[in-house]
Amino acid sequence: MKRIAVYSAMTVVLAACGNGGDFDATGTFEATEVLVSAEAAGRILSFDVEEGDTLSAGKQVGAIDTVQLYLQKLQLERQRASVHSNRPDISKQAAALRGQIAQQETERRRVENLLKDGVATTKQLDDINASLRVLNGQLDALLSTLKNNTSSIDENASAIDLQIAQVEDRLSKCRIVSPIDGSVLVKYSEAGELAATGKPLMKVADMDRLYLRAYFTSDQLSDLSVGQEVTVVADFGGDKQREYPGRITWIASESEFTPKSIQTRDTRANLVYAVKIAVENDGLLKIGLYGEVRLHQ
Repeated sequence: MKRIAVYSAMTVVLAACGNGGDFDATGTFEATEVLVSAEAAGRILSFDVEEGDTLSAGKQVGAIDTVQLYLQKLQLERQRASVHSNRPDISKQAAALRGQIAQQETERRRVENLLKDGVATTKQLDDINASLRVLNGQLDALLSTLKNNTSSIDENASAIDLQIAQVEDRLSKCRIVSPIDGSVLVKYSEAGELAATGKPLMKVADMDRLYLRAYFTSDQLSDLSVGQEVTVVADFGGDKQREYPGRITWIASESEFTPKSIQTRDTRANLVYAVKIAVENDGLLKIGLYGEVRLHQ
C-alpha cells in the first residue's frame, strides 16, 4: 500500500510538469509586491479602491483626515505674515537723514564758494563738515540697526517657513497613493476606519512583469548567467500551456533544500539554486502559476 501511495504522488507531480521531464527547471510565478501602509494617523476619509483595480504610480486613491494639520498650517502662515509686517522699510526710515545730509552738502558747497570770495569764514565751513560727519555717523548707525533687525526678522520668517514645510510634508503623507503601477491584491482597510502610522492599507503588485522563481541544480549553474535569454512555459492546467520569452535577472549565491512543490531535472538533487526569470505578462499569467524553464541549446 505504501508503494502505491508513493507512485500516485509521483504521478501527480509528473502530470503537473507538462511534458513529463522535458524541462531544465521548474518554479512558480511571483510579482514585485508592495505593502502600502499609512504614513499618518487619523480617520480614513476616503479609500476608493477595490481588489483587482489597476493603479497608476503616484495617483491618489484615498485620504486620511487633515483638518488639524491644515489649521496648523493656517496658523503658521498668519505668524509668518505678522513677522513680515514688522520688517522695516530701510529706504523710508533713512530718507530723513539722507535729506539732511544732502542739504548740508549743498550748504557746504555754498560756503566754499563764499569762502573763495572772502565773504564766509573757515569756521563756518568747519561747522558744516562737523555736522556732516555727525549726520553720516547717524546714518551708518541707523542702517546697521535696520539691517540687523531685518536679518533677525528674516531668520524668524525662515524658521516659520521650515515649520510650514514640515506640516506640508505631513499633509502629503495623508494622501493614500500607490508607489508603483500595479494591481491591488489585498485591501486591508476601509473608509471610516482609524489609521495608525504603519498600519497596512493595501498590497499592490506589478502584474505587467512577472518573475518565475525556478530552481536549478549545481551542475546546471555553469550554463546560466544574468541576462541570459530562456524559454518559459506556463502551465495553465490540463494540456493548456503557453511559451514566453524570459530573461534571467538574478541567480542565488547560496543553495537551499529543494522545495517540496518543485521538480528538478535531477530528482536525486537535494540542494538547488533559486533563479529569477523576468517574463512580460500578456494578461494571462497569475501569481503562483506553475512554470517550466527550457535553456536555449
